[in-house]
Amino acid sequence: MSTDRLTALLDEYADLEKRMEDPAIHADQALVRRVGRRFAELAPLYTAHAELEAARADLAAAKELAAEDPAFASEVEAVAAVLPALEEKLGEMLMPRDPNDAKDVIVEIKAGEGGQESALFASDLLRMYTRYAERHGWVVEVIDLQESDLGGVKDISVAVKTKGVPAGGHGVWSRMKWEGGVHRVQRVPVTESQGRIHTSAAGVLVLPEAEDVEVHIEPGDLRIDVYRSSGPGGQSVNTTDSAVRITHLPTGTVVSCQNEKSQLQNKESAMRILRSRLLVQLQEAADAVAGDARKAQVRTVDRSERVRTYNFPQNRITDHRIGYTAYNLDLVLGGELDGVLDALGAADREARLAGETELSRRQ
Repeated sequence: MSTDRLTALLDEYADLEKRMEDPAIHADQALVRRVGRRFAELAPLYTAHAELEAARADLAAAKELAAEDPAFASEVEAVAAVLPALEEKLGEMLMPRDPNDAKDVIVEIKAGEGGQESALFASDLLRMYTRYAERHGWVVEVIDLQESDLGGVKDISVAVKTKGVPAGGHGVWSRMKWEGGVHRVQRVPVTESQGRIHTSAAGVLVLPEAEDVEVHIEPGDLRIDVYRSSGPGGQSVNTTDSAVRITHLPTGTVVSCQNEKSQLQNKESAMRILRSRLLVQLQEAADAVAGDARKAQVRTVDRSERVRTYNFPQNRITDHRIGYTAYNLDLVLGGELDGVLDALGAADREARLAGETELSRRQ
C-alpha cells in the first residue's frame, strides 16, 4: 500500500471538502460539477481509511486490555481478523483508476455489414442501452439520428447522463466503456422468407463526454459545412440547410449532425461529439498508447472485428474478450446487462492487479 499516494489523496479530499463549503464556488456551476464529482469519487477512499484506522485503534486497545486480563485475548483475535480485508479494500482503492470513470458518455451506434438487418440490430442495441440506462436512473438524450427504411437505425449518437453527482465517482463511463466495439448478431431476419439464419454486425463507440474546459478548440481549426437533412432512403426532410458537418482540420476528425431543425442546435450537438472525440485522442496521446480509442473500439464495422455475439436461436450472448457466455439473451436485450458488465469489470481489475493495461484499452 502506497502511503505517499494515500496521504496525497486524503489531502486532496480535505481540500475538496473545503472548496465545497465555500459559497463562492457556486457562481460557477461547471466548477461545482467537477469538484463535486471528484469529491464523490474520493469519499469511499476516505471512509475505507477511517474504517481501517478505527479497526487498528480497536486492536491496540484490545491488546492493552488483554495484557491486563487474558479474557480479552479472544477480542484481540476477532479485531485482528477483520484487518486484512480492510487493508485489501483500501489497497484496491489506491490503485490508479480510469480518470473518466465519473463522466457521462456519448454512445454512437452505426449499422454495418448486413444491410437492413444490421440497421434493425442497431436499433435493438439502442433499445438495450436505453433500458439499461432506465434501470440505473440515467438520462438518455438523442443527439443525432439517421433511420433506415424499415424503422432501423443507420447511425445514432446519444448522450447518457447521471442525475446529479455519481456515487463513489462511478459514473456512466465506469459501466458503459466496455461496450465499445463491433457487436455481431446471428438470427433469422424479418426480411428472410426461407427461415435462414443470417449474420450481421453493428459498431458501437463509447466516448467520455468532455467539458468545455477540458478541450480547447480554436475556431480557425474548424471547417463548418451546412447541407439539407436527409431521411430514410435519402429523401430530403428539411427545406433549409440545417444539417451541419464540422471538420477539425488539425486531426481530420469529422462530425455531422442533422437531428435538429435549427442549424445552431445541430452545430452545438456536433461540437459536443467533437470535444469528446478530441478528449479521447488527447488522453491516448498523453498515455503514449498506440492508436486512438476510436480505432481500438471499432477498427471496421465488420463481422470479424467482433467483441460480442448475440445468438438468437440459442438465446446466447458471448463476450469474446473474456470468454463470457450466458443463455439469457432475451433479458440482456431487455436491459439486464449487469452480468456481462460485472464480468468485464472483474477481468479489468485482475488485469490491473497483474500490472497489465486495463481491459478497456486491450481490444
